[in-house]
Amino acid sequence: MNSKGIITAALEKFGTGREQLLPVLQYVVSKEKWLSESAMLEIAHAFELSPSEVYGVASFYTFLDTEPRGKYVVRLCRTISCDMAGKEAIVEALKKTLKISVGETTPDRLFTLLETNCMGWCHEGPAMLVNDDVHTMLTPEKAVGIIRGYIDGEKQ
Repeated sequence: MNSKGIITAALEKFGTGREQLLPVLQYVVSKEKWLSESAMLEIAHAFELSPSEVYGVASFYTFLDTEPRGKYVVRLCRTISCDMAGKEAIVEALKKTLKISVGETTPDRLFTLLETNCMGWCHEGPAMLVNDDVHTMLTPEKAVGIIRGYIDGEKQ
């Protein structure tokens, strides 16, 4: 299904009441992996909102990506509890392994490395998501091993 079809399906499923904007945006991201400018414009038109209002909502939420990401989006929790549990060493190990900085995507578009607000795993931090897979109680070695597992899976 193309982007226009995905947006049409989202609008049919949720409607265009203002309270449905976030579910529509989430639906589009679940199918497209990000919100393109054209998608946000189309959604704005359907909701009779300005494009800046739609972009404002989309850019407020860290899980509503407004730019293309890699196949695997690695999100590290940046709360104080994960910081205190050693998150920074994990970030450094992943940057070294992936050869990118936080906010960047690998040249092969396989990985994007991001930090995000609380994911609700503070009791088992440091925590990381790779797409929808939760990984907790991380060490730098464990985090790199997880990423290498995704790399090895791509080579098969």
